[in-house]
Amino acid sequence: MPTKIFKPTSPGRRGMTGFTFEEITKTKPEKSLLRPLKKRAGRNNMGRVTVRHQGGGHKRMYRVIDWKRDKAGRAAVIAIEYDPNRSSRIALLEYEDGERRYILAPSELKVGASVSSGPKAEIVAGNALPLINIPAGSVIHNIELRPGHGAQMVRSAGEGAQLLAKAEDWAHVRLPSGEVRLVNSRCMATIGQVGNPEHSSIQVGKAGRSRWMGIRPTVRGSVMNPRDHPHGGGEGKAPRGGQPQTPWGKPAMGYRTRKRKGTDRFIVRRRYAK
Repeated sequence: MPTKIFKPTSPGRRGMTGFTFEEITKTKPEKSLLRPLKKRAGRNNMGRVTVRHQGGGHKRMYRVIDWKRDKAGRAAVIAIEYDPNRSSRIALLEYEDGERRYILAPSELKVGASVSSGPKAEIVAGNALPLINIPAGSVIHNIELRPGHGAQMVRSAGEGAQLLAKAEDWAHVRLPSGEVRLVNSRCMATIGQVGNPEHSSIQVGKAGRSRWMGIRPTVRGSVMNPRDHPHGGGEGKAPRGGQPQTPWGKPAMGYRTRKRKGTDRFIVRRRYAK
């Protein structure tokens, strides 16, 4: 999808880039697939901030995505739409019985194409198959971790995993991070790469545009007082040796937070392996 460069009519416009939305064919979403989306502003159920720098932003409605792809039969792609809740575009499918569902739009999927799901589906972008039925070397996305639980991996714009090898019960999948992971061969995956690969190259340009997206300002710890942050205090821009820390003294920038050690046996090659 092409991007556009704005004229430098103001300091905020200088260097700002955006999308042309040429691939969008339908501007109003399907009403039957909309759900309310309440803003949480980084708070938990007790009202305490658990994720900083979130709040505000434009009002949104949630689009219900078909992560399981468990409906048999062929469906026609009738529209490509913008989804404010995710980086990729979504495609509106209409099945032969009239039911409509949203899926993530692969980069090769166009309006008028036909998609299907199941073990006998063709190896075409947008079709969903079990990993055991996908040829080795194929680029895939929307991958399940457990059969029937819906896709959980490789869902961001421009991302794609590669199916390296298959055995009777397990498949080797190389994720975008470089990690090679064992996935059950009965798990579903979608053929192709997720669309909107230019998402990572967009320049926001001004602070107000971040506020539209619900991102609040981030203050550096080095400009705070010593009581507010471990990096605070000192005369001028005081250097600080040692490992960077969070406001609560925890290591930052490389602090591993992986908790589910029981799934380590499924990792064949870690993403940071040299």
